[in-house]
Amino acid sequence: MTTDAATSEVLSGMISAEAIAAALLAWSDAGNLRDLPWRVEPRDPYAVWVSEVMLQQTQVATVIPYLERWLAQFPTVDALAAAGQSEVLKAWEGLGYYSRARNLHKAAKLVAARHEGQLPADRKVLLALPGIGRYTAGAILSIALGQRAAALDGNVKRVLARVYDIDADVGKSTTETRLWHLAEALVEAVEPQQAGRVNEALMDLGATICTPQGPRCLACPLYDQCLARQRGTQEERPVRTARKPLRHFDVTAAVLQHPQRSDQFLIAQRPPDGMLGGLWEFPGGKQDEGETLADCLRREMMEELAVDVAVGEQIASIRHAYTHFKITLHAFHCRLLAGQPQPIGVADWRWVTLTDLDSYAFAVTDQKIIAALRG
Repeated sequence: MTTDAATSEVLSGMISAEAIAAALLAWSDAGNLRDLPWRVEPRDPYAVWVSEVMLQQTQVATVIPYLERWLAQFPTVDALAAAGQSEVLKAWEGLGYYSRARNLHKAAKLVAARHEGQLPADRKVLLALPGIGRYTAGAILSIALGQRAAALDGNVKRVLARVYDIDADVGKSTTETRLWHLAEALVEAVEPQQAGRVNEALMDLGATICTPQGPRCLACPLYDQCLARQRGTQEERPVRTARKPLRHFDVTAAVLQHPQRSDQFLIAQRPPDGMLGGLWEFPGGKQDEGETLADCLRREMMEELAVDVAVGEQIASIRHAYTHFKITLHAFHCRLLAGQPQPIGVADWRWVTLTDLDSYAFAVTDQKIIAALRG
């Protein structure tokens, strides 16, 4: 469906894209948008870019202090490009989804090398950068660069699914395509420099009024246009298929003391690519069927670091859910029986003290092991 076809669909449903966009702009002009640090005028495309990447899968309240620290440490694209990956991951520590940080770093290097440190204003060039997809490109182009571009995030999907009373599963590609066309029709209804305000109004409307449960319809600037509100289906939109239960895995981790220096522990760095790539951890791995936790840990330590260990007292049992699975991480004190650490299945390894650990970036599960050790 083209943008013109989407506009025809809107008009045929007696909903004018122009009326919706005008209502959103009036709501924005009345001071209803959230006061956020990346919305300082004039807009800094780099700050907008970083904020949008951080906001993926993460709440605004969590992002704000991270962004402020990030911009103090890496104030420009060139500063980020010049940083080492370990420094970048440490600054990101705790935000999760670490591929976002690695891609941000890779993209900054490309922007510094090819575009003189300035984010390109061309959609195709933006989309070619690591970690920049359709939504992020639309946000940068509209909010920071004054171009007509839609930006469809979870909040915007919810608002549009209610305004147009879409009864199809928003998780399906066909429904998402339709939502993109509707979002594009809205930014086509305004001047290019207004597109970013329309997008931000939709985002904030979804975050503050058109919330997942209990939308405050009486306070909504789209009260008159919203078909779901008129039909009483707002609590049923958007339609989502129930997710399958997440698979669960038991995982082990070794807190291995140095054989001569009892105040030092072994940590390992995960391979640079893949899940949690480049982060440090207490080494170990997933339990195989039929294994005890101790057998699993001994096998993993041999496969990853070529050392034989004795598994001792359990330190902690930590539950954590990722996007597609969940784990229980079992951490044990261990003693070295034979061998010297070698980076077979890991990128690197170190003997460190508890104080040294502050210099390394760890996933949240390993941070909880550190807290247990310090406690």
